[in-house]
Amino acid sequence: MRDIRISFFMTFIILLALGVVMIYSSSGIYAQEVMHNSTYFLMRHLMFVAIGSALMFWIMTIDYRILQKWGKPLLGLAIVMLIFVLIPGIGKISSGARRWFNLGPINFQPSEFVKPALIVYLADFLTRKQAVLRSFGRGFVPVMMVMCLLCLLIIKQPDLGNTVLVFIITISMLWVAGGRKIHIGAIFILAIPVLVFLVMTASYRLRRVVTFLNPWNDPQGAGFQLTQSQIALGSGGVWGVGLGKSAQKLFYLPAAHTDFIFSIIGEELGFLGAMAVVLLFAALIWQGTRIMKQTTDSFGYFLVLGVLVMISIQVVVNFGVSIGALPTKGLPLPFISYGGSALIFNMAAIGLVLNVSRTQDIGG
Repeated sequence: MRDIRISFFMTFIILLALGVVMIYSSSGIYAQEVMHNSTYFLMRHLMFVAIGSALMFWIMTIDYRILQKWGKPLLGLAIVMLIFVLIPGIGKISSGARRWFNLGPINFQPSEFVKPALIVYLADFLTRKQAVLRSFGRGFVPVMMVMCLLCLLIIKQPDLGNTVLVFIITISMLWVAGGRKIHIGAIFILAIPVLVFLVMTASYRLRRVVTFLNPWNDPQGAGFQLTQSQIALGSGGVWGVGLGKSAQKLFYLPAAHTDFIFSIIGEELGFLGAMAVVLLFAALIWQGTRIMKQTTDSFGYFLVLGVLVMISIQVVVNFGVSIGALPTKGLPLPFISYGGSALIFNMAAIGLVLNVSRTQDIGG
């Protein structure tokens, strides 16, 4: 498995390095105008990379199997943080959402910690409860109770993107573990009216859906972000306008260095550059899948599965939003977008996969 692990790690490093380059390219002028320091976002991102690297390598040094007994405590800690972030005076409000703890130079987003904590908890639960997973009361209901509690707390922030991500991670892991299809199908059917209700009762969400259907109906208003993203991608052509030469990052495309960094990649590096990023993520997921298939214990198998689902959904949603195939939703592009908590815990998740591979090699 060593060759697969090296390939997986090198692909991750290439994506991480590309993120550093593109964050400076997409944010330098904006940072100079707003922060009077062209490297402001770059230096902060490098700080997050350093923190994420330390956490990732620490995770790689332990035997991942000891995490199994920490599944419930980690989940409990995640729930406590989600509760505390909703308390006025403790959680920080930004753009109408209360999602962060202010920790000096960085803002910590507990919903990002929730995802790896949930994966560890589910990997432990699915491993211990293999014999009763098809039982409604003993297998399905406990998992759904945990999922619903997390989703309820996250949607209160409000954060629909991570709510949906928690739902998909849970259902995917339960499906692969052998949960009954009728139970899983039923929860999907029940989730549809809930999702419709959440969209219809929040004007900004409804506006995003309407805008998604035809952003060019209001290119200077509600559709501005999506149309600018499409202009950026279209302007790149096959070869791109050149690294650092994007016009859309000049205060046209909002969130150019965060949620819409893929659009800047498409503009500056062209179709070929954008496709290279798509292929890099495909290679990362493929190599991760090979690690998962060669893992001999259930806990490690489910850990890798959860990480791959978490990363894959974020990538697909980010690509889909950038090209206009999905409504605007604030999920960053893993390892490439600017962001603190998301980057750090995505890197920690990569550490988990590498740990499983390494431990399988040395001990099985």
